[in-house]
Amino acid sequence: MAPSPVTAHDAEGVRTLTVDRPERLNALDRHTLQALDDAFAAAAADTQVRVVVLTGAGPKAFVAGADIAEMNQLGPIEAREFSLLGQRLMRRIERMSKPVVAAVNGYALGGGLELAMCCHLRVAADSARLGQPEISLGLLPGFGGTQRLLRLCGRAAALELCLLGAPVEAARAQQLGLVNRVVPAAELEAEVRALAARLAAAAPLALRAILDAVIVGGECAIEEGLQFETAQFALLFATEDMREGTGAFLEKRTPQFRNR
Repeated sequence: MAPSPVTAHDAEGVRTLTVDRPERLNALDRHTLQALDDAFAAAAADTQVRVVVLTGAGPKAFVAGADIAEMNQLGPIEAREFSLLGQRLMRRIERMSKPVVAAVNGYALGGGLELAMCCHLRVAADSARLGQPEISLGLLPGFGGTQRLLRLCGRAAALELCLLGAPVEAARAQQLGLVNRVVPAAELEAEVRALAARLAAAAPLALRAILDAVIVGGECAIEEGLQFETAQFALLFATEDMREGTGAFLEKRTPQFRNR
């Protein structure tokens, strides 16, 4: 049996998932997409996991894109299924009830940028390059890139990245809103580890409510989003964690959240 193209490592409530195909710059073929989908489903179901970090193996790439050799052999019907498989994975990550942090350690191109964009937070090495070069293949992004670029960066940037296909440096990606933070490559792992630890120590039910409210709010009218926010706000008042958090604040101590 071939080894999985996705490895998992757990430490203190943080599960690190690594796309492990460095010889192909961690390109996404159907097997890798399915392995990622399975890995995120397992992380969502595991009560010991509070935060997920996603990265790529090797020094060159987060994920350099979809596997072009495989795509070259697809017909229209197979291509539709390939797109739907990728979109299902991206949607699963985006709707995770636990924070997902992308550690963008190198090239994040095509499907790799689409994978990073569906994560909740993105930290990039200053050496990273991000882009949607599908136009050079006679294609358009098929895993949600046109839609998430539009929502993250606006119409002008989405059209520039997709129509021209040229990758941007990490600093420019931060200006566009594609990444939250840019750090020296040598500091990326430590920066992401500290960020994940901070998230893992936060109130899990409140994290979930925030993720839900932001994602749902971004997909509906503001009146509906505000109603959803109020409902989530009120529900948190029924949790032990809310009492612990407010009590700890009043008592000037560190809260101990128990996910209940």
